[in-house]
Amino acid sequence: MKVCILMGSPRKQGNTNALLGPFRQELEGLGAETETVWLHALEIRPCTACRACQRDWTAFGCVQRDDVPTIFDKVLACDLIVLATPIYSWYCTPPMKALLDRLVYGMDKYYGAEKGPALWAGKALALLLTCGYRPERGCDLFEEGMRRYCKHSRLRYLGNTLVKTAPLLMCGLSVLFAYKVGLFNIGAAGQYVVGAGAALYCALAWNMPWYVCLLAAALAGALLACISGALKAFCNVNEVISCILLNWISLYAVNSLLSLVKDSNTPYTVKLSVGNPSALMPSLGLEKLFSNNRYVTIAIPLAIVIAVLIWVLLSKTKLGYELKATGLNKNAAKYCGMREKQNLILTMGIAGALAGIGAGFMFLSGFEEWAVAQSAVPAMGFNGIAAAFLGGLHPIGTIFASFFIQHITFGGAYVDRAIYSSQISDLISAVIIYMCGFVLFFRQVMTRLAERKAEANLRKEANLK
Repeated sequence: MKVCILMGSPRKQGNTNALLGPFRQELEGLGAETETVWLHALEIRPCTACRACQRDWTAFGCVQRDDVPTIFDKVLACDLIVLATPIYSWYCTPPMKALLDRLVYGMDKYYGAEKGPALWAGKALALLLTCGYRPERGCDLFEEGMRRYCKHSRLRYLGNTLVKTAPLLMCGLSVLFAYKVGLFNIGAAGQYVVGAGAALYCALAWNMPWYVCLLAAALAGALLACISGALKAFCNVNEVISCILLNWISLYAVNSLLSLVKDSNTPYTVKLSVGNPSALMPSLGLEKLFSNNRYVTIAIPLAIVIAVLIWVLLSKTKLGYELKATGLNKNAAKYCGMREKQNLILTMGIAGALAGIGAGFMFLSGFEEWAVAQSAVPAMGFNGIAAAFLGGLHPIGTIFASFFIQHITFGGAYVDRAIYSSQISDLISAVIIYMCGFVLFFRQVMTRLAERKAEANLRKEANLK
């Protein structure tokens, strides 16, 4: 990985450079190739908005003769752009501001007679900031500006949304599958956790390839869910209670397990690209559809295929009919010769496997590492509840609902914090869950009223006779 560090500080012995040193060493220790560009040592003229750069969609195209074209080439050749700057009057230093203005015109061919491409779309951007105030008071305006800058230039947005849609879809299918059989799988979060633990441990401790790690994630999720299923089948323990307890047990157990394969300098597990590249899921060229975003893998089409298979299983097979019949009335299913206890356990096992596969899709893409010190269960499993209900408890509907939920969740970080809270996406998800719950409630009420009315009409007809 190539990293281009744009240094906006005028002082080589200043705080920004002191902070940058360990950061650069860590990157190089992970195998990254870094290059630092000292902006104050270069000639960077301000942008005049002449739009001459918009005539050529393949090059920088600026008519000014200074050092910016050289910086342009370095930025275009790298994978990660780091803006390192002290904060002056709540924003970056003058040469960096001038450079950012020049780059947004030269890189984004949006401003000519016709709208063109963003030459740097898909690249990652990071901030390394120093200031004399508390960060939330001194750096927040520049951070917000760069969020909008990235969104405008399409630096890592849509592709990343799809990357996280695949695991959310699997968690939604997990909730949906259990609900269709009369069980409320609130333990999808815990099954997602153990799936992540199994996948990452197999990848980093045993150097397994990605498909073995994915199978391990599915198996771990299935085994955890089968515990809740067995408690429900043999001891009549409510699955909601057992799942909630298992969620927290799973979190701390996985934290302990993955601490064995964590990076020695950070609280995160070792990056798969460094520890075991064979554990990264292949992309098969899909990254080219999303500005060469390497995190876009075959997980996205695989998740859609699995959703279709779940629909076929529930709607078109004998097993699906037996599972749904057991959920509607396990005593009637037993009377008809169905194995009601085994069906309950099997249902939870399949639901847990789906959530575990979702974790595999997330962490085997290399998009995230597991934080072994985290004290909260990941929200992915709980967001799956919203996706399942918003999709009308239908596997195909859950595909589109998952993208919608993930889009607003991921986009919550891009709202204007001066007007909205970043938690507004969580509020929208909560409202969706409540509204979907009300729909199901009113549907049941209307159905019961219709049944009572039909019974009353039959009684009147019988009395008339």
